[in-house]
Amino acid sequence: MGVTKSDLFTEAQNELALSAKALAHPARIAIIEFLLKSDTCINGDLVNELGLAQATISQHLRELKDIRIIQGTIEGTSVNYCINPRRWTEIQQKFNQIFNQYRDPTSKDCC
Repeated sequence: MGVTKSDLFTEAQNELALSAKALAHPARIAIIEFLLKSDTCINGDLVNELGLAQATISQHLRELKDIRIIQGTIEGTSVNYCINPRRWTEIQQKFNQIFNQYRDPTSKDCC
């Protein structure tokens, strides 16, 4: 979608699309699952966990930080990452609003 076309949509639609785009990579999903599973801040564990190069992981972390779904703290030379609980809830609610609009097609005639 071109930059000029985003003005055709609401701010909420654009924000949800950006969140979906940031989540639309299996490595990012794996990072999020690892953070959720570990339930703690992590740093270098991702290289061993995912088997990807540090530079690749850094790029995926940057994408997740850009939508603020993860947050990081610097301790010496390492950065620790964890789920941003407030942002996680915001994104979850926005996706739920979309999914909750679905009505069971068996209750009416549908194509």
